[in-house]
Amino acid sequence: MRELMVESAPARSAALSDGTRRPRLGFLGVGWIGRHRMEAIAADGAAEVAALCDAGPEALGAATVAHPHAASASSFDALLDEALDGVVIATPSALHAQQAEAALARGLAVFCQKPLGRTAAESARVIDAARKAGLLLAVDLSYRHTAAMRRVHELVASGEIGEVYAIDLVFHNAYGPDKPWFRDPRRSGGGCVIDLGIHLVDLALWTLGFPRVLEVQSTLWAQGRRLGPRPSVVEDHAIAQLELGGGAVARLACSWNLHAGCDAVIEASFHGTRGGARLRNLRGSFYDFVAERLDGTRATLLAEPPDDWGGRAAVDWARRLAAGEGFDPDVARVAEVAAVLDAIYGR
Repeated sequence: MRELMVESAPARSAALSDGTRRPRLGFLGVGWIGRHRMEAIAADGAAEVAALCDAGPEALGAATVAHPHAASASSFDALLDEALDGVVIATPSALHAQQAEAALARGLAVFCQKPLGRTAAESARVIDAARKAGLLLAVDLSYRHTAAMRRVHELVASGEIGEVYAIDLVFHNAYGPDKPWFRDPRRSGGGCVIDLGIHLVDLALWTLGFPRVLEVQSTLWAQGRRLGPRPSVVEDHAIAQLELGGGAVARLACSWNLHAGCDAVIEASFHGTRGGARLRNLRGSFYDFVAERLDGTRATLLAEPPDDWGGRAAVDWARRLAAGEGFDPDVARVAEVAAVLDAIYGR
């Protein structure tokens, strides 16, 4: 792989109260998710909203009104020409890897929406570029940052529920995506698995300390019809089973447009030899979660709403960038998650 030449971007960062630098950030894509992450970082104060870029005039206009002192870039290249320390990427999936590499090549740290790449190879390429450049790269695997999932993680990691031998993972979205590119496999990299299942795979592996994935079995459907290898359409329902090192088995189910009886069903349950731990959404919500300790027929509440978690991953990256952190080797785990998705897709 050709090593990318890194050009250090000029920094004009104000100092924070503790003396650390206040990075200047560019935001590429300021639709719903990009705007939300931008506002979370701005509200935290860890970084400056310095430049904005979006192909949609309406989204860009709204973001510019909210941040009138930020430069409005006419293109991605123009955004990179601004004096920045980092870029937050919230564009269609097919663009993530290419745009992240381009930003890293200009000496800019990157926070990217998931997936980092459409395949494990794309993800690994970006991670390798960040490693060679020594720059902070992070991906918005946001469910790790819910208070409920943190409690589940703590319970499993402490050994309190014993040896985990089975994991049940569910993410059903009754609506599905509203952008056409989500349903184009060349632009999205896949359907509900890469959109929703990526979070479930990440939560399972992260909670168990990233064991080896020994075997993957899966079945994919589109509008009720079972898909064969290399389909021309994306899946809207998937079931997979992961055999993990150490003997645990993870069972995953995810979908778009399922007749679920509510907006969403989201759960991650870890079954151990001395009890269980569960994350689940409340009343079909996409945002409200509880954590529970499971003992026989009893469920003990560990965490509950309110919990403003959506922007925590972005804020964490911005704070680490302000503190001067460079490449974090843990980001390589993103490629491990992507490799599991590749196996689910049979590629």
